[in-house]
Amino acid sequence: MGRRQPENGDYQADLRKLQIQLVRLQRHLIASGEKMLVIIEGRDGAGKDGTIKRITEHMSPRETRVVALGKPSDREQTQWYFQRHVAHLPAAGEFVLFNRSWYNRAGVERVMGFCTDAEYEAFMGAVPVFEELLVRSGIRLVKYYLDIHRREQEKRLAARTRDPLKQWKVSPIDKVALKHWKAYSRARDAMLSRCNSVAAPWVVVRADDKKTARLNLIRDLLSRLDYEGKAAPRQIAPDRRIVFPFDVEALHDGRLAG
Repeated sequence: MGRRQPENGDYQADLRKLQIQLVRLQRHLIASGEKMLVIIEGRDGAGKDGTIKRITEHMSPRETRVVALGKPSDREQTQWYFQRHVAHLPAAGEFVLFNRSWYNRAGVERVMGFCTDAEYEAFMGAVPVFEELLVRSGIRLVKYYLDIHRREQEKRLAARTRDPLKQWKVSPIDKVALKHWKAYSRARDAMLSRCNSVAAPWVVVRADDKKTARLNLIRDLLSRLDYEGKAAPRQIAPDRRIVFPFDVEALHDGRLAG
């Protein structure tokens, strides 16, 4: 039996319990000196910001960092592609989330023509090696892709333009996201299949329901580490219909939005 969709009251109660677990997890990271990096990717409007906000809401601001890099400068464009991200990797005891990451090259840069075919292919070949080096260096790396359907993206992007508190999210890229839906789907599929590795596997989150997606992503994250005060496995077990490890069959069996 899968976990049922949360009502709002259940959601708030469940979220609080999971946030308590996140605080306990962070205390373990600080005490042990472990380094954790969580990458959050997904389509425009998939809920990346809201998910990150709920993860970090009660965590220590000293040991927690959210990295959301903007367009590279002229100087950064001449650097090794991964170089500007390396400066933001976690040190001992730190919990770092990348709100988008080096995977911009596999997504928006690929679709919008912001990189050449040669640059794209060089990136796709380098990613598995780069991420394996990070893991071998002692960084715990988890990669999530938030997936939504086209109608849900259309609804969310339209709501974003009407909300005065979300005007900072509106960008020219939003306006063409739906136009390039199929191109983004092809880029997603290539990214997930070619950049999925034993050292750094992809985890897909079906995010049409924001609250269900947030809760289950956090459960999946918590289930990956041992720490003092960890809840019983059944209390933090994610619904695998919502959050699941990527495999090539997902490209054809309907688990990914078309």
